[in-house]
Amino acid sequence: MPEATGGEMFPGWERGVTTYPDGVLPYEEIKALIEYEAITATRPIDDAQVQPASLDLRLGDIAYQIRASFLPGPRARVLEAMEGLEIQRFSIEDGAVLQRDAVYIIPLIEGLNLPGRTFAKANAKSTTGRLDVFARLIVDYGEFFDRVPPGHVGPLYIEVAPKTFNIRVRSGTRLNQLRFLRGVSARSDTSQKATASEALVYNAAGEPASAEVSDGLPFSVDLEGADETGIVGWKALKDAPLIEFDRVNYYDPLQFWAPIRRPGKRRLILEKDEFYILGSKERVRVPPAYAAGMLPYDPEMGELRVHYAGFFDPGFGYGEGGIRGTRAILEVRSYLVPCALSHGQRIGRLVYERLLSVPGKLYGVGATGSSYQHQGLGLGKQFRELAPHS
Repeated sequence: MPEATGGEMFPGWERGVTTYPDGVLPYEEIKALIEYEAITATRPIDDAQVQPASLDLRLGDIAYQIRASFLPGPRARVLEAMEGLEIQRFSIEDGAVLQRDAVYIIPLIEGLNLPGRTFAKANAKSTTGRLDVFARLIVDYGEFFDRVPPGHVGPLYIEVAPKTFNIRVRSGTRLNQLRFLRGVSARSDTSQKATASEALVYNAAGEPASAEVSDGLPFSVDLEGADETGIVGWKALKDAPLIEFDRVNYYDPLQFWAPIRRPGKRRLILEKDEFYILGSKERVRVPPAYAAGMLPYDPEMGELRVHYAGFFDPGFGYGEGGIRGTRAILEVRSYLVPCALSHGQRIGRLVYERLLSVPGKLYGVGATGSSYQHQGLGLGKQFRELAPHS
């Protein structure tokens, strides 16, 4: 392993924890970005926002409902490009409802003043994706969603589009997160290196399974089910009650979801434009020296979206080394036509990215907020666990 590089990211500050010059920034370096005001905020940043390899972002006080999604492009700021698209603006300081099938732009509390070699990519948080809420980061002069170029200076905005449920949010609600990188491609893949030294995949019995790595680690859908309920997935109900996003372990899942029992011939037909929660057959893990992101197995599989929230922090399915993998949860929607899925069909892949150094904070270890480390076929954290024999 290379020796520490030292060097400076800001004048007068020498990093003492970095092992590699390039890679994903771990917890300690995100904290340093905050200390040196490369990450700014109109309110103090809570330490709980800083995850092992990402930063949770908070909604500000105002929401703008708009007619259509947009990107500002290289010549405009977000609020300038929004001109002519605004329907209404309203305060969310004390809570407000975002209606399904509407589109909103919300300024975030956090902003950026990035060094020249540091850039970022964003994704919805797991809880956001599991509620079928489309959440994408936008920046001034941006030509892409969920991407922040090196050296970016300015505010951050989020586009929010609930697709199934009406949700209530408020100032401070955390819908998305940022992962910071230095000197590497946003699509960097070090999966081969990750699997060379660690078991990345386990079967349902907790035994190591072969990791066939090619442009990421592929995984497949489970339609067999691992418990006596025979539940292999959930289908979102239309016209369900309002969901208060920040509530935890509160709602009866059967008011919002229809359980999908083990199908005959282990084949499930996804109805067009319906939203499903399914699980991976494999149990996967992310070693402490890596972060991972979920991608479709093959874009040519068809009009099938398999995830909304794609960040996996170091320690997922790993903990301190004693956890033998955790199932990946798939947020699935079939567009244009119905789609048939078979048990064991490959549906997604994990791409691993090396961290600058192993973070002192790991997913699922100690006091880290890790709602899904031991998940089975988990819904969002707003829902109570289904009672046995339901």
